[in-house]
Amino acid sequence: MTLKTATIVSAIALGATAASADEVRVYNWSDYIDESLLEKFEQETGIDLIYDVFDSNELLETKMLAGGSGYDVVVPTGSFLQRQVQAGVFQKIDQSKLENYGNVWDVIQDRTARFDPDNAYSINYMWGTTGMGVNLGKVTEALGEDAPVDSLALVFDPANMEKLADCGVHFLDAPDELVPAALTYLGLDPNSQDKDDLEQAAGVLEAVRPHVQKFHSSEYINALANGDICVAFGWSGDILQARDRAAEADNGVEIVYNAPSEGALMWFDQMAIPVDAPNPEAAHKFLDFILDAENMAAASNYVYYANGNKASQEFLAEDVIGDPAIYPTPAAMENTYIKAPYPQKVQRVVTRLWTRVKSGT
Repeated sequence: MTLKTATIVSAIALGATAASADEVRVYNWSDYIDESLLEKFEQETGIDLIYDVFDSNELLETKMLAGGSGYDVVVPTGSFLQRQVQAGVFQKIDQSKLENYGNVWDVIQDRTARFDPDNAYSINYMWGTTGMGVNLGKVTEALGEDAPVDSLALVFDPANMEKLADCGVHFLDAPDELVPAALTYLGLDPNSQDKDDLEQAAGVLEAVRPHVQKFHSSEYINALANGDICVAFGWSGDILQARDRAAEADNGVEIVYNAPSEGALMWFDQMAIPVDAPNPEAAHKFLDFILDAENMAAASNYVYYANGNKASQEFLAEDVIGDPAIYPTPAAMENTYIKAPYPQKVQRVVTRLWTRVKSGT
């Protein structure tokens, strides 16, 4: 789930206003695809592609629940998808129209079925884990050689965070990620909906809040890469992008990503077709294009995220398929959990707690 800007931009065919039979509108996370693929889709299909981006699941969900978004394909995270499917905002995918559907990976299908039974409403685009991005030099300087860089204690122990504050710490602005992580740190069920448990999780976050420089879901990428901060609690692919940008800049910044040893949240970004999509035929063509093994590999090679397409793996770059931070070992996969969506009543509680955490009041 990589984020870059809250401003909605069109990567292709800016300014188009009305859907047509030769047009498909896609709404995806920013900086989340190789733009040459967008051009390739247009060239191969003759369909004009309007490609807009968003900065949070909450923004996408607001559009979906309001209806009339005007989009043909959208990309919610799995837990949000489940709630939206239940609300009736998506149409079932016609798998007979997807010649490349056989490329899907059963391991990921088994997991995404928890959000989308029978995978009837979506296909997986990318997946990953949420964890710690660490500037090794600065963190070692602040905490010593035995710094707990693979533990949630790095970001949830106030004693550690107080020492890290001087070199800068960013957290995702994502309560559905941070609250389960805090519950995991406490040894509680990350999927707990108990009010007392949620309050305890909020207490963990409030205790370190004074030492968090910023809650933002994209700025940590460049901040890590440039050495402006030393720790980010964020998405695996974003942090690996920061690592590679630092390496390309040869600026002496060494970034590593670690999934928490206590257990990491595993997330899935799913492509789905709104029930009122203006052009569902073109939407299916776009999904089939993405399901092509080489196209999906090109997307993963660009964003450094794992994908749910088994056939793409032979085309993945070695530093993608061979990196256990992107494609975890079977043992590491066993040490992950999947976050179920909160019921509406619980979601309101979590949102209020998160507002309290961020405001520091």
